[in-house]
Amino acid sequence: MTETPGPRTPQTPPGTPPAAWHVSDEARQEEELYDRRADARDEYESEQFGWALFAVVTLILVGGFQIINGLIAFFRSGTYLVGRNKLPVNIDYSAWGWVHVILGVLALVAAMGLLRGAMWARILGVVLCAISAIVYMSFIPAFPALAVVVIAVDILIIYALIVHGRDLKDSEY
Repeated sequence: MTETPGPRTPQTPPGTPPAAWHVSDEARQEEELYDRRADARDEYESEQFGWALFAVVTLILVGGFQIINGLIAFFRSGTYLVGRNKLPVNIDYSAWGWVHVILGVLALVAAMGLLRGAMWARILGVVLCAISAIVYMSFIPAFPALAVVVIAVDILIIYALIVHGRDLKDSEY
């Protein structure tokens, strides 16, 4: 005949539930290391978000300054240091005004797109800043201080958008 099996002795130590995971010290240390690295990565990424936000805010300011400079070229061209015939490019100040106004409006559009994390806005922002820097290089004789400052700010915006622009993308969508 067959015998009925006797009671089984538990394999787990007393006081722990039978389905508990047994984790070795090495595995526990690896998990803690992974958690610390994940926390450090999150902290680093949140610090880098500042550069991307800097690019957006500065692009808004640059767009506004471009529009103001364009309006000055339209209505008060006497504020510039040289006449239109002494610029590297022989062009009327009203044409320069249109160039600056168009660049300013496009910069504002790019900044609004960057706030939504759009890739097209990053590309547009980089292209506009590059064009702006080139335009202001030829505008140096007319307004040297402003031109040098705008070129420097354009370079900073290009850096921020290229290196840290992906931080603007919302990861929840």
